[in-house]
Amino acid sequence: MLIDTHCHLDAADFHSDRRAVIERFARAGVGAVVIPAVDRHNLEAVRDLAAGFDGGAYALGIHPMCVPAAHENDLADLETHIEHAQADPRFVAIGEIGLDFFLPELREPAMRAKQEAFYAAQLDLAIKYALPVLLHVRRSQDILLKHLRSRPRIGGIGHAFNGSFQQAEHFIGQGFALGFGGAMTFTRALQIRRLATRLPIESLVLETDAPDIPPAWLETGARNEPAHLPRIAQTLADLRGMPLDDVVRQTGENALRVLPRLRRLPADDPVEPVNRR
Repeated sequence: MLIDTHCHLDAADFHSDRRAVIERFARAGVGAVVIPAVDRHNLEAVRDLAAGFDGGAYALGIHPMCVPAAHENDLADLETHIEHAQADPRFVAIGEIGLDFFLPELREPAMRAKQEAFYAAQLDLAIKYALPVLLHVRRSQDILLKHLRSRPRIGGIGHAFNGSFQQAEHFIGQGFALGFGGAMTFTRALQIRRLATRLPIESLVLETDAPDIPPAWLETGARNEPAHLPRIAQTLADLRGMPLDDVVRQTGENALRVLPRLRRLPADDPVEPVNRR
């Protein structure tokens, strides 16, 4: 099954035509889409949106780029939402969480420390509630791994992975699959394409990060969407010299393994009109 393991379908970019976007990816054969939260303001939005279409799933977390505006009580609010979501079959992970040391303002010592504190607290929530995590990994691989190694095995997905081969192996050793999407479709993305080719296929999952990271066939700055996932899957198949069906099957199995609650998604739900704001 084609699974988009990371899509911000609640983003404002989709407000005007979200129903059409859902219908397009359903026709394209995308069987499930995971929508991660980014801060306390969209915890309920991703839950409600995921409930509105067949194959909708969601994660709850505070994104590292949202940490500057976050407060300590946001973590308590997050835990309350996690507790209430335990019985919801569409709730599959803690995320999007992690560290971002790309933007200069996020590299300032005080902000690095705050990011690490929120990351550590959310890893502890994942352990407490026995949930995998969706990790934001941007120039922060080694620090992310340091925190993971100091805890019981958590697992999940390293979203939009672009580290070294050795770092990739360490994440895989911690029970993670690695997400590949639109960036992989650019011929100049040599490191990402090497990783997509050389890493074990059993450790790869597909994603769009829509509306961001548009694939090579879209204009610069164009909106990405889950309907592009089949062509992203074809890119991975071409890079690895594998039949497309095998890539779809294996990446789908990988997603179900690292996000096991995806197996509990309600079957045969109708696609309902959705226009969350």
